[in-house]
Amino acid sequence: MYVLAHDMGTSSDKAILADFNGKIIATARASYPTYYPNPAWVEQIPSDYWEAVVSATKKILEKTGISPNEIKAIVFTTQSMGLIPVDIDGKTLYNNITWVDGRAQKQADSIMKRLGGKKIFTLLSGTPIMGKDVIAKIIWIKEERPEIYKATKYFLDVNGYLKYKCTGRMVSELSGASSYGLDLKKKKFLSVLSLTGLDMKKLPPLVKSTDQVGTLTIDAANELGLNQSTIVFGGCDDVQSACIGSGMNDYNNIHIYLGTSAWVCVTTKDETRFKNGAAAIQSGDPEDNLVVGVTEAAGSNIEWLLNRFFSDEKENLGDGIYRYLDKCIEKVPAGSDNLIFTPWMLGERCPVSDTTARATLFNINEEHTREHMLRAVYEGVGYNLKWIFENFEKDYKIRGNCFRVIGGGALNAAWIQIISDITGIELDVLDEPRDIGALGGAIIALIGLGHYTFSDTSKFTKVAKTYIPNKENSEIYNKLFMSYKDVYYGLKEAYEKANGKRFTNK
Repeated sequence: MYVLAHDMGTSSDKAILADFNGKIIATARASYPTYYPNPAWVEQIPSDYWEAVVSATKKILEKTGISPNEIKAIVFTTQSMGLIPVDIDGKTLYNNITWVDGRAQKQADSIMKRLGGKKIFTLLSGTPIMGKDVIAKIIWIKEERPEIYKATKYFLDVNGYLKYKCTGRMVSELSGASSYGLDLKKKKFLSVLSLTGLDMKKLPPLVKSTDQVGTLTIDAANELGLNQSTIVFGGCDDVQSACIGSGMNDYNNIHIYLGTSAWVCVTTKDETRFKNGAAAIQSGDPEDNLVVGVTEAAGSNIEWLLNRFFSDEKENLGDGIYRYLDKCIEKVPAGSDNLIFTPWMLGERCPVSDTTARATLFNINEEHTREHMLRAVYEGVGYNLKWIFENFEKDYKIRGNCFRVIGGGALNAAWIQIISDITGIELDVLDEPRDIGALGGAIIALIGLGHYTFSDTSKFTKVAKTYIPNKENSEIYNKLFMSYKDVYYGLKEAYEKANGKRFTNK
């Protein structure tokens, strides 16, 4: 028997078929586009997610020849903070306003003003509301698209939308709900959300990750090529599933995800504070919480650089382009001859909460080449992660006992070594790191079926390689790290002046 898990990221569905021992039998990929209709707006079409799920499911069935009778369950782990308004009949009324969309800063400021002002709000909550936060975007819909707000039965995230497509039932899983505003102790939506002007009835009923939400409808079963009896579980957001799939859900064990975005995550029992952009959210395990710091653009910066400065090589080399980039990086010394890149292409959430900040190349001179820019981009993400680690230790007294790296970026040896050198931390890379998120989803389904508990998760993974910091490089990076932070503080006001009004475009 098997379970089917779909990891719905920022750009694609990474699906796996796993057996009841947690072994990955087959994988499939299906991508979907992203749209940027205005500055700071980042949308995706919900139906594209479903088409990707259908496509990836059929690829796995065709690849394996496994009978649908042998697939016991399906589960989703998805990008967080999605906002998809649906009406009473389940019709989507607007594109998904994604987690990196920053259109609602005016609403965020208004909410904080209503609740005592930015300074008092930040003092009480630990972090200000941003234009990227879900509650601000809900109020944006209420104010800027009132006809949609009025017609909305429920606001669903990506996971909730896909569960609805499968079962016809509209629900929100706890970890996804924590991006909206969840009382981590009572496991209910925060009552304070009503003070923002939100109609709380528009938030769907809550379920746990391991809850059986239902089975496939006739239509869903036909589209997917599965049986109607296939169980659909609650699932969770991608940060939470990656924690479970990496085997790092023991306290003070940390995993780093490197993909289109990046994050640092640690499991905690009691922590509920938000601080310096880091969020305390619900774990995939209903009994635990996570502290997570998200860097919103990581691998996407590298793709931007590839498309703009290495397009010919990318076209000619295909998948070999990344080995070529490793060789390019080797030609440039640690620190990129004092060239610094800040990776804030889409603004930033952690280590600083700033909707208007953008990527910056600092200290460039005529000696710098595109290869210097390339290494500086890799290093910029490393500096950002170091800053997050620094804040974790300062704000939460978290140092970490063990560090693991997952995601597609974990396959880039040069990048992982750079991050190890910058942070001064020994890093373990797991086997098959790109599929860890989907594996976490599959494990949740197996727990829901009663075959395992959350304490069993470490048995499903193994370390493929360990990276040890180069002390000489670390000394160089420690000096440049201070300059990296200076770039932000020196340009913070300039970013606001340049982008504040521009990003509120309707």
